[in-house]
Amino acid sequence: MGRARIPTLVAIAAAVIGLAASAASFYDLLGPAPAFCAEAGCATVQHSAWAHPLGIPMPVLGLLFFAAALGLSLIRAPRLRLVLALGGAAWASFLIILQATVIGAWCKLCLVADPAAILYALAVVGGATTVRPSWPRAFASFAAAGAVLSVLALWVRAPAPPSLPPGTPAFVQRAQVHDKLTIVEVLDFECPFCRQLQAQIGEAVRRAGVDVAVVRKMLPLPRHAHALPAALAYCCAEAQGKGDAMAHALFTAPPETLTPEGCEQLAVSIGCDRAQYRRDLPLAVGRVACESIDARAAGVTSLPTIFIGGEKIVGAAKSTDELVAMIRAAAR
Repeated sequence: MGRARIPTLVAIAAAVIGLAASAASFYDLLGPAPAFCAEAGCATVQHSAWAHPLGIPMPVLGLLFFAAALGLSLIRAPRLRLVLALGGAAWASFLIILQATVIGAWCKLCLVADPAAILYALAVVGGATTVRPSWPRAFASFAAAGAVLSVLALWVRAPAPPSLPPGTPAFVQRAQVHDKLTIVEVLDFECPFCRQLQAQIGEAVRRAGVDVAVVRKMLPLPRHAHALPAALAYCCAEAQGKGDAMAHALFTAPPETLTPEGCEQLAVSIGCDRAQYRRDLPLAVGRVACESIDARAAGVTSLPTIFIGGEKIVGAAKSTDELVAMIRAAAR
């Protein structure tokens, strides 16, 4: 390899590190609870509208990119390698800026994968070339990926997940915020019973005196004409850090006003950037689809359905006093 030896090794190392970080993110996405990145910032990024561009989970894109980068280290395709490297670096830079300026939170695994993509591009531009495939090199690559995963596990060290009742759906377990009692709501903003329950939940949280995180999952029902526009609007507003304010606005607005135009105006009225809102809509479509599939796969058939620390409540029949008691009991 001559002069290209160092940039080639750097490119391979960057691809291995990025692949390991993407694999860790993918494991957290599929597992019942985060094993690598369970901090609040990780959860915020994972639940943002940007987590599923075009309905594809971000870790899957990372796995595909870094696997392709490793594959191209064995194939003489310099132009394709350069295009892949520059495209990956541009996307990674965009994601870093996105976390800093739009989402307002940082995912530790993203802060490994994204710089790895940029480092890979620098190595390719610096003259990285191919290596001859061999079993020892393949074994070394797998061993290096395993070592990186071990280091990542020690670095992020996810805290022990909260104790949840047996049979708690995986999407509820993944939504848990580890330093707070988590209430997961599966809802439809046009559903009259969901609307009825909202005031009770808010009052119960205030009276319980417990530090609570509310995570909302979208399940717009086909029979409600304005449920889907409202769900998309919520996701777009949450991506700008205004989820709670948007939920309140959607629940208190007359249902007939929750048209796409009406929802956009609500978002602007609570301080959302209109241009960013419109850019986020395609991503919100993917998020709503994924959350609806998760909820239905877990057997959620009636709304509202909420989980207080994992305990499932269906319908709006619980009194505020009962909700207060359940929140306090779950917090203990």
